[in-house]
Amino acid sequence: QVQLVESGGGSVQSGGSLRLSCAVSGFSYTEYYCLAWFRQGPGKEREGVASIGTICSTAYASAVSGRFTISQDIAKNTLYLQMNFLKPEDTAMYYCAGTRALDGYWPLSPSKYTTWGQGTQVTVSS
Repeated sequence: QVQLVESGGGSVQSGGSLRLSCAVSGFSYTEYYCLAWFRQGPGKEREGVASIGTICSTAYASAVSGRFTISQDIAKNTLYLQMNFLKPEDTAMYYCAGTRALDGYWPLSPSKYTTWGQGTQVTVSS
């Protein structure tokens, strides 16, 4: 059974940085997969932030492109999201998610992701 556990959230001032981690267990990187970060701000829908995997390209939402970087350390079974130049509008609960098949869906759409972590809160103050 695949499990995802996020960590690294916190409170920072605008312009600061954070690195989120997602520990991945019960998962084989030799198979088809896509891992992604999503976020959900207060009163907002869940939105895709970044994706990486064998069945999806490394992609970013336009709102974070150039500021956030997704990466993975396969040896450590960990997915990362480096967030720089944070803005108050980046305030949200951040989730990592995984799927074995996108079935033609955009990698930053939450529709086809079957496994989700519990989330880690990021708060950016102005």
